[in-house]
Amino acid sequence: MRQNKIKKAALRRKYHVQKKVFGTPDRPRLSIFRSNRHIYAQIIDDVAAVTLASAGTRSRALKARLATGGNKQAAETVGEAVAKQALQVGINCVRFDRSRYKYHGRVKALADAARKTGLVF
Repeated sequence: MRQNKIKKAALRRKYHVQKKVFGTPDRPRLSIFRSNRHIYAQIIDDVAAVTLASAGTRSRALKARLATGGNKQAAETVGEAVAKQALQVGINCVRFDRSRYKYHGRVKALADAARKTGLVF
């Protein structure tokens, strides 16, 4: 019973954020998913429903460089990787979708690393 309430509250927070953030071809959406062990980021064009770039702590390229996927250092590495992929594809402006997570800790570290690499929010 309590688990259902927690899931419903998380979905409500997620939809509350996503109704304001929509990715267009000019300015796609940088979406974050965070679990206890890993963090993932995708750049999505919502009009065409296409993922343009993605990175995560479970990808082969990043997994070898990281000791663990659930800390700020891993989030910074993922932020840099997704920003480099986006710049290679020709994307330099994105809309940041933090989903249901607070802009704090690993989510903030990922966003700051992506900004430092060259993405504009």
